[in-house]
Amino acid sequence: MTLNATHDPSRQSWVESANTATCDFPIQNLPFGVFEDDGRGRIGVAIGDQILDVAAAIETESLELEGTVACALCSETLNQFMGLGSSAWHAARVGIGDLLSADAARQDRLLRPMGDMTMRLPAAIGDYTDFYAARHHATNVGRMFRPDGEPLMPNWLHLPVGYHGRASSVVVSGTEIRRPNGQLKPEDGPPIHGPCKLLDHELEFGAFTGPANPMGNAIAIAEAMNHLFGVVILNDWSARDIQKWEYQPLGPFNAKNFASSISPWVVTMEALAPYRSMGPARQADDPPLLDYLTPTPGSADAIDVTAEVTLCSAAMRESGIEPMRISRGSLSDLSWSFAQMLAHHTSTGCPMRPGDLLGSGTVSGPEKDARGCLLELTWRGTEPIELPDGSQRKFLMDGDELTINAWCERQGAARVGFGSCTGKILPAL
Repeated sequence: MTLNATHDPSRQSWVESANTATCDFPIQNLPFGVFEDDGRGRIGVAIGDQILDVAAAIETESLELEGTVACALCSETLNQFMGLGSSAWHAARVGIGDLLSADAARQDRLLRPMGDMTMRLPAAIGDYTDFYAARHHATNVGRMFRPDGEPLMPNWLHLPVGYHGRASSVVVSGTEIRRPNGQLKPEDGPPIHGPCKLLDHELEFGAFTGPANPMGNAIAIAEAMNHLFGVVILNDWSARDIQKWEYQPLGPFNAKNFASSISPWVVTMEALAPYRSMGPARQADDPPLLDYLTPTPGSADAIDVTAEVTLCSAAMRESGIEPMRISRGSLSDLSWSFAQMLAHHTSTGCPMRPGDLLGSGTVSGPEKDARGCLLELTWRGTEPIELPDGSQRKFLMDGDELTINAWCERQGAARVGFGSCTGKILPAL
């Protein structure tokens, strides 16, 4: 994707809060989300610490767009807009950018204070598929559970491994997470049913799909990025003890179906253009890719996003102690791109619909502090994390609040942020 005037790092907005160096939502970003208004959803665009009410901008003719685009942006979810494709997305981005530009007239009546708004899921998610695309994560997990064998399964370097998640339990950031009950297998006895004891987080990112493909028709790798609307932070909460007992032979089920949290703002693929590059990189001894998974020259399918995970216990909050950073990772550590995930997912002719969600799988890097879940960070609980309140964590405890923040930075480009994805653990019922 080529850069255009919407990426100009010198461009500023008449919304002053959008012009600070550390702002997540400058005019170069313009992510889409859905906020609640009188019990209905309204599409908004984040700008600084404000939300542009897109429907209000269209209704007052402050934002002029072609009819189908305008109609889609007056919906209660982003699904219809996602389905229109890259030309419509670009037209809306240009129009909204011009409306908010510093050389345009102020229109404060179109703004809503972000801190006062309740955010909803940005789309009605019909299907959710989670992948296993980070080599370091897959290698670490393989070494834990197969210490005497090859850590990567034979298929891992040939295709993006994934499983179908549960779309109905994807929730927006800030939703409290109930500790799940499940069937557990103690080491010294028969199975029991009770609260999960090894509750974990997973640092991930999710990509929302755009235009649908007809059933039986694959999406070619060369077209895949044009079928991806944008990216959110994703935390795929995981019950490791439930997972350990149930996952053979068909993989994750109840261990993953109780909750997955996403950030409310979808950063578009066009906004991410300055941070995209060819990739992901393959190692010298990796097998060659099949043609349908080989990136097209110049396609810039890899995305460089930095993320930090912080943990705050109930005792820390009561004592006024700041959350503790437990890891820092990068989306550039993925070995399979979202484009490859989509091309593989549809290679059988599987039909995707606007607003479907693809998860990256746990993002982990080569260093210990770049591991994206407690299973890796504590190495199955053998290396606990020390918290500032004097307690230790092998896995998540009731009252713990976990937050993921993410952003992109590159010389010659404006900083672009994703906001945050947070969830607090409630006791099991």
